[in-house]
Amino acid sequence: MASFRASLEERSLSGGSPRRSLASAGRRAMQDESALELDFSLEEMDPSLQDGHRVAYDREVPFELRVQDVESRPQEVGTLEAIRCKILALGDELNPKHCRFEVTSENDLFFHFTHSVDENNFRDMQEKQKLMIDFSDYVAVIIKMLNNCIKEPQSFLAVFVMQRDGQARLDFIQNMEYKFVELLSLSFDASPEEVVRQQITFRYNSVKGRLAVMQSKFQDISALVKAPGRAPKR
Repeated sequence: MASFRASLEERSLSGGSPRRSLASAGRRAMQDESALELDFSLEEMDPSLQDGHRVAYDREVPFELRVQDVESRPQEVGTLEAIRCKILALGDELNPKHCRFEVTSENDLFFHFTHSVDENNFRDMQEKQKLMIDFSDYVAVIIKMLNNCIKEPQSFLAVFVMQRDGQARLDFIQNMEYKFVELLSLSFDASPEEVVRQQITFRYNSVKGRLAVMQSKFQDISALVKAPGRAPKR
């Protein structure tokens, strides 16, 4: 009982009260619950997941962006930009049936390219690029390469070459100090206008929803700061 009274007195000296603290805790719990509900609702709204895919990877990765005319070589040096990479898998986690790789940019809402591959498409890649992996390992290998580009940007490069006709190519390159070695090359296509429109709407609603949650938290903190404290009893 004495320790409880001491705790109350300490709260009084610091300008707070048990009732206000409980109310504040209640508001924080409601805000956390609202944030979780927002995450679930946003996941349901995500057009990338409408066909049953699940998100296997979602991070910003440094890309070197280059532009290439159909009949000419790509730019020797491109621009460095953080590109959001979202990898989606369909089916069992250890044995997916399909993989879709979407790249977007915060600097350009209309920048949206997609790489789509199943086991049959992968066999062609495997043969052309002499790959030593199976399709079941494909998602994990791409994730590893993207993470290498984040952790060791001097040694691992992601070069995204865009053509005027809407096709693109992502080359994963390793700097061996004495030469550059191409590890893997993925073909991309510019997404249709309808897909781009859906993605822009989803991104706008995501930012709007998260902003509303942050504003609610800020208002709660502001109310606590402005609330008058009790003077300690003597």
